[in-house]
Amino acid sequence: MITSNTPMDDALAAIFSGTTSFIAIALYIVFAVAAWKMFSKAGYPGILAFIPIVNVILIVKIAGYSAWMSLLYLIPIVGFIFAIFVALRLGANFGKGAGFSVFLLWLFPVFGYFILGLGDARYQPRAH
Repeated sequence: MITSNTPMDDALAAIFSGTTSFIAIALYIVFAVAAWKMFSKAGYPGILAFIPIVNVILIVKIAGYSAWMSLLYLIPIVGFIFAIFVALRLGANFGKGAGFSVFLLWLFPVFGYFILGLGDARYQPRAH
């Protein structure tokens, strides 16, 4: 009996392949290193950047929101909009403008976190 692979079978094989998992882990490590530097500037232990849910909670806290508000990320449309607000407040707390916040903290957060962590930006929480 001859079986043929459908496009869905090929897609599932790619998703669960070892190469895809390796790339995902590598990208997560790069994100965690970038967040580590940013957390250190904000006065939090940098090692917490490697713990998946804790790093999101800390990013929300550094932005100036309550840690409980990180639960808003679980609501589909609300989470998308809340991510923009977090990026804007995070950029403001590090002295960056709205353009930097939208493009480098929301669209390409790894690059933005590296710039905040390794650059000359200083964390100064603002009263919002």
